[in-house]
Amino acid sequence: MKQFIDVVNFEIEAGHGGAGCVSFRREAHVPMGGPDGGNGGDGGDVIVIVDARINNFGKIKSRKKFRARDGEQGKARLSDGKKGDNVVIRVPIGAVIYNEETGNIIADLTEDGQSETIARGGKGGKGNKFYATSTNQAPDYAQHGLEGDKLNIRLEVKLIADIGLVGMPNAGKSSLLARLTRANPKIASYPFTTLTPNLGVCYLDYERSFVIADIPGIIEGASEGAGLGLTFLRHIERTGALVFVIDITDEDIGDTYLKLRKELKSYSKELIKKKSIIILNKTDMLEKNEIEKKIKSVKNTVEKEYKNGRHNIGFIMI
Repeated sequence: MKQFIDVVNFEIEAGHGGAGCVSFRREAHVPMGGPDGGNGGDGGDVIVIVDARINNFGKIKSRKKFRARDGEQGKARLSDGKKGDNVVIRVPIGAVIYNEETGNIIADLTEDGQSETIARGGKGGKGNKFYATSTNQAPDYAQHGLEGDKLNIRLEVKLIADIGLVGMPNAGKSSLLARLTRANPKIASYPFTTLTPNLGVCYLDYERSFVIADIPGIIEGASEGAGLGLTFLRHIERTGALVFVIDITDEDIGDTYLKLRKELKSYSKELIKKKSIIILNKTDMLEKNEIEKKIKSVKNTVEKEYKNGRHNIGFIMI
């Protein structure tokens, strides 16, 4: 299985501007032949481009630095130096670029083909021709090129989906994703079968569809670093709604729901404000009267959690 890399850090540096040229043409009756030094070329930029063909940072995970080319130095005969080559970093849809030192977001890229220049090359220096005036007809100096931008960045990818599946390990999220979509996640009868996020498209008809994201199971204590689920919760931050998938055979399904909410809230209070549905899975393993008791239990838990106030939660049994 290919490793899913959703966070990378590295240094980026744009190219430096080329120096201007000090040169004099050979011409009779003109002091020192007359200045003809060209300007230096601008340094190359560092550009990020969204590419829908990739979904993580696996191809750039080993890179420590991206550096664009410096601009060429100006030449004689008013010949300007060439601009330095740009460096292009291709990222998946949903990539977020952070300034590692300030924590500020530089760019949030959500569309295929979207591009962002995150480090600009330095301007090329002026050649001595630029400084020639009526009172200074033979300048013997030129301008140095300016340095390009340099910074440390962090790239994160947040999958873009309409629905996010949340649940304890082995609750049946991957099985649900496989039944609703054409995704082919790994399914087995042991915890933490899902090690990386999975996406699937559910087609309602020829014109309507929605995207489902399945993340690794969340366990109690995830907010303190236990398990895998919290690591990937960024992938459901963009979702429109959450689906809590709960194994109905759990001893206390109401408590299971509260544990999941607690861990989500520890990560981001915005997550638990989303509309949500509780899916009670594996109902074929219980008798009808047992199922009814379980449903009543979790409904009571939900009402107490919201203190009988308004809540956007529905129930589905499968």
